[in-house]
Parts: sequence; structure tokens; C-alpha cells
Amino acid sequence: MHNKIDVKRFEQFQAAIADHIVILDGGMGTMIQRYDLQEADYRGTRFADWPSDVKGNNDLLILSQPDIISGIERLYLEAGAEIIETNTFNATTISQADYGMEELVDELNREGARLAREVADAVAAETGKPRFVAGVLGPTSRTASISPDVNDPGFRNVTYDELVVAYRQAARALIEGGADFLLIETIFDTLNAKAAIFACLQELEIDGWDMSETLPIMLSGTITDASGRTLSGQVTEAFWYSTRHAKPVSVGLNCALGPDALRQYVAELSRVSESAVSTHPNAGLPNEFGEYDLGPDEMAVHIKEWAESGLMNIVGGCCGTTPDHIEAMAKAVEGIKPRQLPEKQPAMRLSGLEPFVVNG
Repeated sequence: MHNKIDVKRFEQFQAAIADHIVILDGGMGTMIQRYDLQEADYRGTRFADWPSDVKGNNDLLILSQPDIISGIERLYLEAGAEIIETNTFNATTISQADYGMEELVDELNREGARLAREVADAVAAETGKPRFVAGVLGPTSRTASISPDVNDPGFRNVTYDELVVAYRQAARALIEGGADFLLIETIFDTLNAKAAIFACLQELEIDGWDMSETLPIMLSGTITDASGRTLSGQVTEAFWYSTRHAKPVSVGLNCALGPDALRQYVAELSRVSESAVSTHPNAGLPNEFGEYDLGPDEMAVHIKEWAESGLMNIVGGCCGTTPDHIEAMAKAVEGIKPRQLPEKQPAMRLSGLEPFVVNG
């Protein structure tokens, strides 16, 4: 099996983000929590005798509770989402090692993409409106830039090459399952993301893509707190200069912050990016119970203002958001023109933790 990304559908997607603000789905984990699943639910029949605990391994539900996952994806599509994300945030050998389930990675990604493709195609047929599948590559449970040991700053528990191998395996299976593009998201360590980008570029090159053109890759970074930086220390502009070689169809920011705190960083990305800009913020910050308080209508007010300010091309939700949030946001941006891509002047654009631009 060696399926390729559907070129025509990718062209449809590019046309869509040029035409209107495209709606992405909302939180998968938030919806899974509503089911109050226990250890036996995560195991299902197939994994009843698995030697370690698996509760919390949401990716495993692709195999043990596929109806729940496809049901959630359908709810988002019916709420107005045009893009659904595969439930594969932790479907790499590095992250699945926490459960001793590395052997399932190919199947998790392939089935995760197939489930989403099946639902997307069904809703597209019912509505006559194209629906797209983003094959999700999460940040993994390890970081290449930061030591996990405060007493040994030089120590690393994963290498760049190990990350590339893990990401290539996941990316290939997502493509084979029917993903329309690869979404490298919740990027808190740019070096991890660069490994994921390299892995994706290798797979796309094998598939015969013109590497000088816009590619079916979406990037989404995470500003971790009010410092305005990723966990590995980069500001938004520097993050983009570190990753723009991927020629992604979109670049954006997601998670960690609610729409009020995230706005300034999306605006900054909108100013510097020659790709389409996406955003899927949290429903505010978690309260003392770990829950999110920003309701659909409140969130839609923020998102409408962003849209009217010309900041974005793609919008959805992350932690704490539900189909109700997505429906409210979809209505709020309806009829508002998407962000226009800026004309970039030739310059040398470099990045460390801060950007460094030398004008031509």
C-alpha cells in the first residue's frame, strides 16, 4: 500500500482558503472527556489483556472505540467544520512507548486517517461541500531542545534523528489512510518541529511533489505563556523564520492561551507570514477545576473581531472547545473576507530566539 495525498483535493483546499475563512474543528480531548471512559472502555475487547494501564491513551480509542471518535468528528463537521483533525496527536513510537504500544503506531495513524476520511467524505456527499482531513503529528512526549534534568542542562532524552524516524513512520501511515495534508501542531519545541518537517518533506518528495511549490503541510506553534515565546524560547516571528522553508499551506498558533491573550501573537504571525494563517485557541485558560469557562458566544465575539481585522484564513478551537463553539465561530466569520497574503520584500531573514532581518 502506498497511497498518495490527493492533489485535486489539496487544490480544492487552497482555493477554499483563498475564497473564505475556512473552519477547523475543535477539541477532541474535550469531547472524549464527556464520555467518562474508564480503563475497560479504553481497552475494549482487543486490548483486554494488555499488560499496562492504557486509560488516557486517547489515540488508542481509534482501535478500541472507533464509533466514539468518528461520532465526535461528525459532530464537528455538522457544526460547520470544513477540516477535521485525525485523533493521532500521540501516535508516534516515542509517545506510545509510555504505554508499551509502539507496535501499533502504523495502524493508529492509518486507521485514524481512514476513520476521518470516511466521515469527511460522507458529510461532503450529504452537503455537496468539500471536507478535508488534517493528519495530525503532535509534539511527542520528549523535547530535543530542553533537558528533562534540571541538574544536567546538556542532557537530552531524544535525538533529532530519532524524531525524524518516528515522524516519518507516522506521516506515511497518515497519507496511506487518506489525509489531505499533514498538520504539525502544538509546536512548543521548534527543533522537534524541524524534525517533523524534514520527515514530511522526505515523504512528499517520494510521492513526487514539486518541492518548490506550496506543500500539503500545516504548521501550528504554541505560545506557552504571557512571555510570548514557545517553550524552547522563540518569539512568533523567529518561529516562522525557523520553519518557513517547509513552504506550508498554512502556519498558525494553537493551544495554551485563550483568544484574548493569543490575539497579539496571531497578529504578529499575520504580519510576517507569506503562507495562510490559522489559529485554534483554547476556550480561555483552565479554572481551578481544570475546566474552560469561555462559552461559544464569548469566543465568537473575539474571533469575529480577528476576522474583521484580517488576521486569519483558518480558524477553529483547541482545549475546552466543542461543536457549539465551532458553530458559533463559523457563523461569526461567515461572509468576512479572509486575510490577504502580504507581498514580501526580498530580505535575509534569520532566527535564533529572536528574529534578525537584513533588508535587501
